[in-house]
Amino acid sequence: MSSDPRGRVAVLWHMHQPEYRIGGVPRLPWTYLHALRAYSDMASHLEAVPAARAVVNFSPVLLDQLLDLAAQAQAAALSGVAPCEPLLAALLRPPAGPARRALLAACVRAHHRNAGDRFTDYARLAAQATAALQAGDAAIAALPEAFVTDLVIWYHLVWLAESVRLTDARAARLIAQRENFDPAQRRALLELVTELLALLLPRYRALAASGRVELSMTPYFHPLVPLLLDFGSAREAAPDTALPGRPYPGGLERARWHVQAGRRRHAEVFGVEPRGCWPSEGAVSQATAELLSAEGFQWIATAQSVQMATLKRHGEHLDPHSCTYHLAGAGLRCFFRDDGLSDRIGFAYKDWQSHDAVADLLQHLEQLSEKREGRTIVLALDGENPWEYYPENALPFLRGFYEALASHPRLRPVTLADCLDQPADALPELPSLVAGSWVHGELLTWVGHAEKNRAWDLLIAAKERFDATPAPSAAAHTALGICEGSDWFWWPGAQNPAAPVADFDALYRGHLDELYRQLGEAPPTELAQAFATARIAGEGPDISAMLPSEG
Repeated sequence: MSSDPRGRVAVLWHMHQPEYRIGGVPRLPWTYLHALRAYSDMASHLEAVPAARAVVNFSPVLLDQLLDLAAQAQAAALSGVAPCEPLLAALLRPPAGPARRALLAACVRAHHRNAGDRFTDYARLAAQATAALQAGDAAIAALPEAFVTDLVIWYHLVWLAESVRLTDARAARLIAQRENFDPAQRRALLELVTELLALLLPRYRALAASGRVELSMTPYFHPLVPLLLDFGSAREAAPDTALPGRPYPGGLERARWHVQAGRRRHAEVFGVEPRGCWPSEGAVSQATAELLSAEGFQWIATAQSVQMATLKRHGEHLDPHSCTYHLAGAGLRCFFRDDGLSDRIGFAYKDWQSHDAVADLLQHLEQLSEKREGRTIVLALDGENPWEYYPENALPFLRGFYEALASHPRLRPVTLADCLDQPADALPELPSLVAGSWVHGELLTWVGHAEKNRAWDLLIAAKERFDATPAPSAAAHTALGICEGSDWFWWPGAQNPAAPVADFDALYRGHLDELYRQLGEAPPTELAQAFATARIAGEGPDISAMLPSEG
């Protein structure tokens, strides 16, 4: 056991995007764009601060898409093979005809702080493209190809990692030129993008080999495991929750499939078995913990709000100041993140001066460490979307935080695997967990509303057809796994804006359609009709910001 007297701080970044590809073609660009910016920058911070430590949690469905993008880019750069990713393909050659409208619409989706407010050349092009989109097809067709090329290049430039813009001469030359980019410059940017995508996952593998990063995972297609196992688990935190009309058939078998297939994929990509699991959306239940323990995980992590509900169930004799417990019924460690500080990073510090935000965060960590007598403090949050709301993609804040924590006299950055050195009998013990997630300690973000339950009903009907199919193919298992992802249940029936609600409704129905086709059946006609409706977001922090901006 470590004799270091400093308080431990473990930071977990969760990296996830749902399956955007239907028929091999991405319908939304977020995996590609986050690869160019957030995932690249997050690796650069850890590379730049040798004493930094972090847990980086990847969903296997994200790994699949990143590997596919890297292969597409390499094929385009080496032999001119047109990529399936439309934005990447536009670097090879800008499209004409109907595809031009879709490209222009994609290239005007960016957060103002890291795009229009910083890059006036991009802002000018985006305004012209928006005007053409509003004017109609004739205006779109009338735009010169040179304009489309300039817009495509600038859109890539505003989405490039800050660390790349600061160090790569090719990016600097393109920014300095400002306009009238030629095919050779499109080619130079394609080569830069290809390098970023090809090196991305090897960088994280190298960081793990060096001991700076612990790599953990989420079940394959990011399912809400407690709900696959038992819809009734939602009532542990919210007793009046309305549930779908039927249980999910064979949920334990399907949850086990996501866990086992996810572990295999993680090991294939990174060369090591994961020791820990951040369950999808931090959603846990006692049955979920027992499943993950049986599949070989040594730790899981979830939210402080789940901890509070669990302590309330089991009585005040349990230690409320600990973030680490031995979970007796499952035989593994359970870490609970500090919700307040994690959300402070995710939602509040974006509006602060970076040095003030770092100082405030360190002060809170010092105070918590003293109060908790050096016990581990866990920060856990989305590792991609918050940064686009920060100045300079949060580079000053994150780099400053890593440097300050690494050199702090009373705090020590650790991974969660580092914390396994504490013997189980030295930790407080939890008899069992109350089911919940990182969203208010409940599961209502994914079940309970009529539209969310409708989404489950559609999946249950498809699963019943799957079960009635003799020996479903591997492709059918994959198609079913995609449909079981949590993202399709997030957007319906909640305070979310129209564009992403429509996007994810269409994606979900498209994936269900593909599942039926893999089963050799015609999709039900009801899948042709949207079922999710948009609602106006209310006041205060909007948790939809944790998902891709504007979709």
